[in-house]
Amino acid sequence: MIPVDAGPVATALRPDHAVIGQWIAPGSRVLDLGCGDGALMAWLQAARGCTGYGVEIDDEAVLSCVRRGVDVVQRDIEAGLGMFGHDQFDVVVLSMAIQATHQTEKVLREMSQVGSEGIVSFPNFGHWYHAWSILRGRMPVSREMPYEWFNTPNLHLATVRDFEDFLRRLGLVITGRAFLADGEPVGWLPALRATQAIYRFRRSR
Repeated sequence: MIPVDAGPVATALRPDHAVIGQWIAPGSRVLDLGCGDGALMAWLQAARGCTGYGVEIDDEAVLSCVRRGVDVVQRDIEAGLGMFGHDQFDVVVLSMAIQATHQTEKVLREMSQVGSEGIVSFPNFGHWYHAWSILRGRMPVSREMPYEWFNTPNLHLATVRDFEDFLRRLGLVITGRAFLADGEPVGWLPALRATQAIYRFRRSR
């Protein structure tokens, strides 16, 4: 597990972005899928000298990206990444959005085609609190999954083990992983104690 730096990365970005920011080398070509307001990409440009694009569908988020100086493509990531070439990017990021995708396998495969490396963060459905909520007869609601059952955009929730098995099935090799709870690193029993999981991976050689 990669520790979260307490320096400027952590203070400028939300916790999973702070970890992702440490993993991306200076000068990298980055594609940030579902980039939201562009905070991560803007930081990578300013602090790491990275280049690249964000991809976002929400109108207000796209405007926020533009205001931050982030080059953004307004597009549904599930419509495909065909506008980008094979290995056009060093890193493709998908942070806290994979659980809302309909065609999750397609998204991961295309990430691994247009980028040499992929990074994904997602809420860990295997956290003990979620299991406890279900045992009490309730769907879990947490900071990482703040929606009620009737208005949630989340379609495909996964545990740590589920996601690792999924990457292997797609022929993707895990090269790094980190786990967070309330923004802090988790080392012991992360599958039960982490609220967020972050993975980096690449195609098998």
